[in-house]
Amino acid sequence: MRKFLVVLVLLTVLAGAAFAAGASESAKGVEITVMQNKPEIDAMLKDYALVWGEKTGNTAVIKSVGGSSSITLGQQLKADYAAGDMPDIFIIAGVEDYKEWEGVILDQSGEAWTKETSVAFNMNGKTYGFPVAVEGWGMAYNADMLKKAGIDPSSLVNYAGFKAAFEKLDTMKADLGIDSVVSMAAGPEMGWVTAHHNFNSLLSNGLAYGDLSVVDDLLAGNVDAKRLSEYADWVELLFMYADKAVLTTGGYDAQVGAFATGKAAFLHQGNWTDPNMASANATFEMAFAPHGSMHAATDGIFVAAPSFYVINKDSKNVEAAKAFLNDMVFTSEGQDFMVNKAGMIPAYANVKLNPAGALSKSVQKWAAEGKVYSWSQYYFTGDFRDLTLAPIYNQFANGSIDKAKYISLMTAALEGLK
Repeated sequence: MRKFLVVLVLLTVLAGAAFAAGASESAKGVEITVMQNKPEIDAMLKDYALVWGEKTGNTAVIKSVGGSSSITLGQQLKADYAAGDMPDIFIIAGVEDYKEWEGVILDQSGEAWTKETSVAFNMNGKTYGFPVAVEGWGMAYNADMLKKAGIDPSSLVNYAGFKAAFEKLDTMKADLGIDSVVSMAAGPEMGWVTAHHNFNSLLSNGLAYGDLSVVDDLLAGNVDAKRLSEYADWVELLFMYADKAVLTTGGYDAQVGAFATGKAAFLHQGNWTDPNMASANATFEMAFAPHGSMHAATDGIFVAAPSFYVINKDSKNVEAAKAFLNDMVFTSEGQDFMVNKAGMIPAYANVKLNPAGALSKSVQKWAAEGKVYSWSQYYFTGDFRDLTLAPIYNQFANGSIDKAKYISLMTAALEGLK
């Protein structure tokens, strides 16, 4: 925990060495393709790519996969690989993604940006992944709405606290002008909300940062029935107080939009939604509370580098790809894109800017206090999360299975990992 706190202070507070003036030197007149998985920053990244192209004489084509897309990034990469059309830069989320693509990932150990971050993706003493940002999530809440309802956010630390708050808010929906208490999505194309982010509550909530005891047990097929049962209570609670249309068929925009426009008191998303809040002119006070996936109280949210840019070592334009990433860190245009335009918490000590978004500020506050839990979902393969777990959440959400069956299916899936 102390190590993580030092890292976050370095990333978000301390001023690093002066950044380079101008773009990195590389070959001119080449085209690189960048594939990324944050559709919420697609427009901002494309705008930055145009600026970068004007400055360097190169072209960067941005392809975004994710959000409410019917195809995952992993599926798209596999299709591109089969077609012999892999992007020059693409995203990995963690260890399992690295293992899948290690044959084509370039070692970036000597790049200048590596000296400015402590959260790069490293394997076997080498640096392979450029951290996109520092991100976090818990349960985002509308502080103004909770105050009107007489609910103290400090009570939102466990299942009982959330249950009491949800029940009270549900009786006040007309007075508050909300359609649902929670904006939650669990449809067929939103498995990344359930089987990635929500699943992580089972894996790391309440544990010391970096504690992989639950992960290791599950990967060995050993399921803690009590922990899973309490977690299932939490999933049931979220589904029970969600708008059913958003829950079962809504995409990213519908889910985030309901909270941003004041139609839901809580949102199951992270600080990456700050640009959406700005676009919707959401002026209410908002922040994160812990997840209520345990009956015991917990006091933290989930914070880490969400994903990493890697370079295709077989690309014909490796130098331009390297320059694209370095320029994001060391030029004023790159820093402006990351922080001011995309609203991200920078993962680099030399970047002195801080995002203006309320949810990003909440993440920084939790991190500064050392109240953080790990992101551990990426120790499980993408196929396991997307093809095995996500449909189980979806069935539970649409009512085709009950909680007992949900627990049974989750147990069987996890025991099958041994």
